[in-house]
Amino acid sequence: MDRIKKMKTYKITSLGCKVNQCESDAISSLLNKEGLVQSDGKNADICIINTCTVTQKASMQSRQAVRRAIKDHPSAKIVVTGCYAQIQPDEIIKIKGVHDVIGNSHKNKICEILKSDYPHNTPGLFRENIFDQRVFDDYILTSVNKKTRPFLKIQDGCEAFCTYCIVPFTRGPSCSMSFDKVLKAIKRLSDQGYSEVVLTGIHLGHYGLDLKNKTNLYNLLKKINSEKLIKRVRLSSIEPNELSDEILNLISKSEIICNHFHISIQSADDEILKRMHRPYNSNDVLKLINKIIDLMPDAGIGADFLIGFPGETDSSFEKTYSFIKEAPLTYLHVFPYSPRKKTIAYNFTNQIDFKVKKIRCKKIRMLGEIKKEIFYKKALGRKEHVLIETSNDKKTGMLKGFTSNYIKILLSGDDMYKNKLTLVKILKYDDKGLFGIVNDEL
Repeated sequence: MDRIKKMKTYKITSLGCKVNQCESDAISSLLNKEGLVQSDGKNADICIINTCTVTQKASMQSRQAVRRAIKDHPSAKIVVTGCYAQIQPDEIIKIKGVHDVIGNSHKNKICEILKSDYPHNTPGLFRENIFDQRVFDDYILTSVNKKTRPFLKIQDGCEAFCTYCIVPFTRGPSCSMSFDKVLKAIKRLSDQGYSEVVLTGIHLGHYGLDLKNKTNLYNLLKKINSEKLIKRVRLSSIEPNELSDEILNLISKSEIICNHFHISIQSADDEILKRMHRPYNSNDVLKLINKIIDLMPDAGIGADFLIGFPGETDSSFEKTYSFIKEAPLTYLHVFPYSPRKKTIAYNFTNQIDFKVKKIRCKKIRMLGEIKKEIFYKKALGRKEHVLIETSNDKKTGMLKGFTSNYIKILLSGDDMYKNKLTLVKILKYDDKGLFGIVNDEL
């Protein structure tokens, strides 16, 4: 019997990165094609939890999300997928009430699994060796994202094997969406009324290197830019050594590619970077950041930092703190190092005490808030094109949107501006952020 025919509603909970969010949207689209509708309340027929395991906290939050779904939807089929399901399915199977555990290797087959008929005395486990995954899953092309800025996954997997990172074990080798399919996907999103697309991947800078007709991220961006397939294109997180001069020069002259860079730096201490197996040093990163600012003085530059890596002394930490303080970064994503089994760093000596990591992370985050405030205040008085979100800001109830360089703007205005690129004058800044007024009201 086709189990899915008995089901009418579904709910998807997505944890972790933009790639996971993109894949959740694709799963939603596949379920919609089967005639199911997304539940906006309780008692959904299917609950899918798309998990993350990049840190111990992420794994814990994934388990909490599973238990919450079981509690809130007592009659639902509970399906757990994603990175945590790929690498530690046994921990999920132990949770009473789970029906299916589906690894990343089978994520694109969720509908087929839901349709299949098999004994459910124990949870169904669908998972294979992720390192055998060598083909990009084109099921993502079916994604219809209700967000203002849909994520388009153009690359998956990673073969860098940084000593702290579990991701290669959950995602497998690098693989890319074909060049032509990326262009068609962006065109389709534009035709559906979207003004911006965010290109995302697990190792975005390796886009195209695995394809039969080898290409790279620069060639893709160049084609997107020349054909002007959509009003705005944004890059998600990228490695500093993969932002080439070609890419920077292209973006600096482009009318559609956002002057916003999110760089995975991790540390500014060269010895720590070596222990992490990161292929650059702090001076390389500083040169890159300064080059970006020289070409694009108003560019938004965010960065990831991993704090408390084994062997991070007070001196190592201060090097990172000083680097952030001096560099023209505009916002930070700060994570405490989390030991992950299978990674090389899991067995490193000189592990840092949790309390020390917590104090250091707090200090870096406070510095990040100062950097963001300085950057935001520089925007006062400027006129910027802002893509207004389809949903209002939760705290203020006002319209919200983002500039090309990733400044969040709040404004009062009619819903007619939603999902539109609108010229906004930035008027003031307070503890809630930057406030603007649309240009036709000036």
